[in-house]
Formats: sequence, structure tokens, C-alpha cells
Amino acid sequence: MDMPTTRRRLARLLTRRAIPYLKAATRIASAPDGDLSVASRKTEDGVSPCQNCGACCAYSRDWPRFTIEDDAALDLIPARFVNARLSGMRCEGERCAALVGRVGEATSCAVYAVRPEVCRVCMPGDAECAMARRRHGLPALPEN
Repeated sequence: MDMPTTRRRLARLLTRRAIPYLKAATRIASAPDGDLSVASRKTEDGVSPCQNCGACCAYSRDWPRFTIEDDAALDLIPARFVNARLSGMRCEGERCAALVGRVGEATSCAVYAVRPEVCRVCMPGDAECAMARRRHGLPALPEN
């Protein structure tokens, strides 16, 4: 096993931030409508509310942590977006380096197809979304 793989596994084991994300994953898995994808939740104009926001991606340099991903999934994320400790996404200030666009206006993710689990479990309107939107002065979304 090479050193980057060992460091990634160690970082995942040591992170204490996994618990809230596992709870979120459990909440999502029990959604009654079975519609779990952020992309499928659209506003009246047909755009995902995340594409008009990006607040969760610019909330905290500690938020985009790797937790339950396997090494094969992590290897798909381009190295320029991974932090030096290999424990999460690289950030510029509080903002994830993969976030493209202006928070609260129009945003996208440069690694959306291979984004980490922490990004996949964040849902428009949930408690984490509301907290991030509040920090950026944006109104809360209704929870789905």
C-alpha cells in the first residue's frame, strides 16, 4: 500500500466529523418519496436550488472532509482539488476549490460526478443547508 493511500485511510479513521454525515445519510435513505438526488429537486425555473446557492460549499474549510469513501472513489477526484493532508477537499479560505461561480447567484461543482460523500448527503433545505445559507445572508429553503 502506498503512502497516499495509507494517509487517506488514516485521515478517514481519525475524522470525528463522520457522525453527522452518517446521520444525514440515514435520514436521506429513509425519505418517503424515494427521490434522493439533489439534481432532481428543481425550482419552478427547472434549476436545482444548489445551482443558485453554493453556500454549503463555501461554509467552512473543515466541512468538505472525506469520510466513508473508498480509495477507488477518492482517486477519481483530481489531485488539484484534494487538500495536502489528503483528508478532504482543498479550500481557498472557507470555499471549496471545486466550487465554480458566485455564492447566492449561480454556482456549480467542478467535480460533481465524483464529489465526496459529504457533498452527496447535503440536501437543499436541511439543517446544514440552512446554517450555510444563513452565514451567507441567504434565506432558508423549505426542507424537502
